Order: sequence, then C-alpha cells, then structure tokens
Amino acid sequence: MMVQGSNRWRRFAEWDERPLRLDKFAAEDAASGFSAFSSPSDPKPSVGIVEGQVSSLDGVPAADFDMIDLFIAKYHIDPAVAPEAMAIPSPQIARMLVDMNVPRAELVRLAHGMTPAKLAEVVAELSALEIAFAYSKMRARKTPGNQAHVTNAKDDPLQLAADAAVAVALGFDEIETTMRVSRNAWSNAVACCVGAAVGRWGVLFQCSSEEAEELRIGMAGFSSYAETVSVYGTERAFIDGDDTPWSKAFLAAAYASRGIKMRCTSGAGSELLMGFHESKSLLYLEARCLCLQRAMGVQGTQNGGIDGAPLTATMPGGFRELMAENLIAVWLDLECASGNDARPTESEIRVGAKILPYLIAGSDLICSGFGSILKYDNSFNPSLLNGEELEDYLVLQRDFEADGGLTPIAEEATLDLRRRATDAIAAVFEELDLASPSAAMLASVVVASGSDETESYRPGEVAVISEAIKARALSVIDVIRALAARGFREEAENLLQLVKLRVSGDYLQTSAVVRGGRVLSAINDPNDYQGPGTGYRVSEARRQELNAIRDVLDRETVLNQEAEVARRSARELSLKVMGPAEIGTDGAEVVVGVSPGFGVKLFRTVGGIPLAALMTEMVAGIEEGGGRARIVRMRHTADTSFLGLSAARLSGSGIGIGLQAKGTAVIHQADRLPHNNLELFSNSPITQLSHYRRLGYNAAQYAQGLAPEPVVVPTRGEAMGSRYHARVALIYAIETELTEDGAAPEEIMMSFGRVPA
Repeated sequence: MMVQGSNRWRRFAEWDERPLRLDKFAAEDAASGFSAFSSPSDPKPSVGIVEGQVSSLDGVPAADFDMIDLFIAKYHIDPAVAPEAMAIPSPQIARMLVDMNVPRAELVRLAHGMTPAKLAEVVAELSALEIAFAYSKMRARKTPGNQAHVTNAKDDPLQLAADAAVAVALGFDEIETTMRVSRNAWSNAVACCVGAAVGRWGVLFQCSSEEAEELRIGMAGFSSYAETVSVYGTERAFIDGDDTPWSKAFLAAAYASRGIKMRCTSGAGSELLMGFHESKSLLYLEARCLCLQRAMGVQGTQNGGIDGAPLTATMPGGFRELMAENLIAVWLDLECASGNDARPTESEIRVGAKILPYLIAGSDLICSGFGSILKYDNSFNPSLLNGEELEDYLVLQRDFEADGGLTPIAEEATLDLRRRATDAIAAVFEELDLASPSAAMLASVVVASGSDETESYRPGEVAVISEAIKARALSVIDVIRALAARGFREEAENLLQLVKLRVSGDYLQTSAVVRGGRVLSAINDPNDYQGPGTGYRVSEARRQELNAIRDVLDRETVLNQEAEVARRSARELSLKVMGPAEIGTDGAEVVVGVSPGFGVKLFRTVGGIPLAALMTEMVAGIEEGGGRARIVRMRHTADTSFLGLSAARLSGSGIGIGLQAKGTAVIHQADRLPHNNLELFSNSPITQLSHYRRLGYNAAQYAQGLAPEPVVVPTRGEAMGSRYHARVALIYAIETELTEDGAAPEEIMMSFGRVPA
C-alpha cells in the first residue's frame, strides 16, 4: 500500500509492491541452526586411523560415534587415503578443485579419504563463481541432462499421459510424478509410463510415494528409477523418520536388485525443518549426508536444498551453500540431480540468478524436477521453473549457448503428441477394463494448458482406477500387451525396450541416462574437462536445435512482410520527384526531409502507423503552427540527425524535420551540431499520430522564432530494444541500401489516395 505523508521516501512503498517483498529473510543465528556455511558448533576436521580402522572422526572418538559417524567411518572413509587427504591444507585443495591441470580422478580419490568437516571446509573456501567452475569440472557425466515434474491437481491420468508425452518431446531424460491423493499412485505411475513411451523410448520415470508403496510400483515395472529415499545429517532426524543408514542402504539395494536406478535425497535445511539441527551449519550437515550416501553405494543423490531450499534461501549465502553442497556430491563421484526443484523465491530475478550457474556449468540433471506443468498443477509444490517459464529457460539456453537438456518443440506438433498420448492411455484403460473415458474428456485434455481447463477425471474417480490396478496386480507387461492389442505398437515397443534395460542393468551406472537408444553414463561419457576446448561443448547440430525457439525473425520474413505492406499501401501515398531540391527563401517554411526508402519500399512505421496517415497529421500540424510544409527526399543518408540537419539547411526558416520510414523523427536547426537537435522522437513504436501532429506544430513555431513546449512521448520503461530492434535493424538495412554517396536531395510532391484512419 502506498504510504501517504512526508516521513517516508515513496520508493520504499513501490519496492513493497515488488514480488521480492513476499520473500522473507532470516537473520544469521548459528545457535538456532540458521547458518549456511559455518557454525561454532561445527567440528574441526580430523581423522584418526589405527590398524586400518577409523579411530576418531572430526574430533569424535570411535567410542562416542553416533550411527552416522559409525556408518561413515566404516563405509566411506578410505583408511589408505585419509592420512594423505586430511594432511593437505584446505585452501590448497580448494585451489586444486579450480585448477584445470589437476585431474578430476585425483580429486575424487582424495575426497574418499576426507571427513564431512574437511569436505565442508574445503568448498567453503570457494566463491560462487569458483564453485560453479569446479562443478563443471567435477560432475561425473560429460553431457548435461534434465528432469521434469509431471503432475496435476486432479491426479487425472489423461492429462498426465499428455503432459508426459510433451515432456519427452522437450528432451527431459527423466519424468517424476506424485499425487494429491496417495491412493492414486498406481494410476499416476501407469499414466506417466504410457505417456513417456510416446514419440521415443528411453525416458526414465518414477512415482514418488510412500517408500514401500513406491518399491511395489517399481517391482510391477511401472517406474524405472527412485530418488526419494531420504537421509539426514543428524541422528535424531533419522530416528524421527524411523530409519537408520542401514535401513536406507537395504532399501537402495532392493531397488538395484530389481534393475531400478536409485538415488538418495538430502539437502540443506531438512534437519532445521525437522527441529534436529544440533546448531550445526547447513553445509556440514549436508556433507555428512553425502558421505553417508556414498557409503551406502547408491548411484547418486538428489540434493541442493530440495524441500529445504526455500528455508536455505532465507539465509545469507543460502544460494551459494546450495551450489557448494552440489559440488561435494559430484566431488564424491555421485550422480547429481542438482536441486532447482523447490521454488525458493517469488522474485523472477532471483529465479533467473539461481538457475544460471547450473545452466552454464551443466549437471547430470540440472533440475531434479523442472515443473513442466503449470505451478498450480505441480503436486510437489512449485518448482524453481515451471510451465509458465519454460520458454524463458529455452531462451536462456540460446542466450548462453548452454545445453540445459531441453529442445524447443514446434507448436503444431504438440496437439498430435497430446492426442496420441490420451488415446493410448484410454486404450489401455479400456483394454484392461479399468475405465472408459469419453471423447469429450479426451478432447478437453488435449488442448488444456492445466487441469483448471479439463473436463476429465476427478481424484475420487482416479482412486477407483488406481486401486483396481493394484488389487489386480497388473504389471507393465499387461500395459504393453494392451497397447499392442489396441494398435499402439510403437508405444508398446518403446515401453518394452525400457523394461529390457532393467534386465541388462546398464543404466545402473553412475549418471546414466538413455539417449538415442543407448545408455550414456560416467562410464562411456566421462567428464574429461581439462580446460578450454575440452569437456562438453555444444555441437553445431545441437546449437541449431537450441536456436530453434519460437518467433525468430529473419531477413526474408521481414522483407516479405514489408513487401506485402508496400503492395497494399502504394495506393495510399504517392511521392512524385519534381527535381533537385533548392534552398528555400520562405521564412515560414519547414522542410520535411524523408529517408530514401520512405514511400518507396517502406510504407509504415515500426509502430504500424501508415506513412500516409503520418504525413497527413504532420503537415496539418505544421500548418496549424503557422508554417508551410515542403517535402524533400534525402538520398545521401538515412540517419535521422543528418536527415533533419540537411532538411534544416534547405529550409527558408532554417528549421527542418528529419523523418525515417520506420517513424523516428527529429526537429533540427540549420546552425546546430548534427546530434544537438531541438526535439527527438526516438521511440517510434510508441509514437502516436497525435505526437507527429504536435511535432509539426512545434517545428512551425520554431520557424517563427518562438519557443514551444517540447513534445515528450511518454514511456513507462518498456524494453523497446528487445521488442523491436531486430526488426528495426532489418528494416533500416533497406534504407541504407538505397543511399548514394553525394546524391542530391529531391523535391517531392506528395499526394494521398485513401488515407487509412
């Protein structure tokens, strides 16, 4: 609300209305757990090794180990490496992380001998820029990838299938779903499973549910990876979840035994949210989590804040901490789905800043859940980026020539994909006697952007379908058979290929994704960054894919559009050359110097005003101001200032107007320097006919020696350059191609046909 009165600078009231002010910020308070990088309660790095066994860890003797210390000491610390790694000063190791001459493999070897406190102390030495660089160097797989959230507010399986198909087309390597009603897990899994088989095969999918239920769904073949096995950095947080590191390790092994890819989840702020932070810093606790995960033998981690990201973002250095914990993950040689799933801010500027280091550095999965659907449909809560901002992300990829794992799709292709996906899931439901969606339901989903626009299943109806799938013990094989029986052979084969992959187990390698029908992982696509020209580089073919966003102007398009306008407008404005222009003697004269392409090849301003209408108003304004208009075409220049100055020097009054066909205009005086004009109308896209009329009026007033009030075209800070400059540059090229060095100005007789309103 705007504060009235004189006791407050009103700018603060304006700032109060910005989205940023919806964010809340926390004071640094280590005792209460609000400390990102360090706390007085954090232990100092140390390790004791006696007869090949860890006898103490970060100042804690083995006799006092909690279960986290015990697990790390037994399964993470490499006693053969620890004395060497722990003896190297932390600043020296930090410099090694950003030294392109130190191989990744050497740093990974040393990390396996470091304690959580040592790992945290090292990465705390790095600036945000250095962390991003080190991340780029240390991530396991060379080729970056991305993961999508596919959910909706109704748990509608038709919409899930359609949105999954679009996510596949966009290039996501993994799709993750969850539900509003837990009973709907089986239906959600089947829907995403079918939708992800449309168009190509190889996109992995998971259904995030209660851990035992999630494992059952995986065993039935409806999911191919899991990443929501949570670990914590304090013992009491573990106990609060009725878990131990051993139970989590057992669950991870159970997934792997069924050929299901497996990552754990951890991240800053989770212990603080649960109330068991021990006054330790976020980074130290996360370092413990990551050492645990490596000790458990899982493929990788989903970290970088996750559910705790919004809390972490309230603290000083919060975003930097999230990057630092991701760096520890890849340094430990874990596959990393690097967060960016929870939305930690309402500020779009903070959102863009948050994603940029990851986009530039690359990651196994840049987002562990990019909301490919609209925010309100995201059942995980809004992601850092969602369906609303997806095109912004595509443009960022193009801006930085950085591969963020996504590929623009053609608008005309999406309806076919969505129709195919909804038809496929409907066929499966009918073939398995689960449901029979109507044609109207399918049609509403195909065109809907979100669940607010669909006339499809409600959560209660979905529960009936879901419980039937579970009760009848249907498996992915039943779904494959149903697809094949109903004529969806391509989708059936795509799904079957993914199931076969579970048998080979190739995608259980670190950082595995499926691209082009083959597994790509840290084994056959290792990150080999060793300085400029090495590591992942965007190929020319991939660059062209990234460039193919919507609404890209090219010269041919602009020229064709202008030619079409010229054909329609030629009847409206006629400019007849009367001969060389001479210097005038009439003291009331205002010479309007138009550009070479004015009324010849160009017939409208950038703002879309027909030149005939513009000239009608401008001449009328000159006459209202007591002047007389004379039109001259300049052929030696298309520059606004020199058009105006040249016109002024031909004018009997010494006052001239320079006017480009694109609408930029200037009032000039014969004895002034070229760029020191009387009035300039530079924002032609927002310059209206009334402005051009007043411009003519003022020019006539100047011609009489008067001092009229300058015309100011109001702007509200629009980014004119981003909206118009690509088109302006292409149009201006038409003008400059018509210039001729030393060409004399031409007297023009102007006549109008039908002048548009």
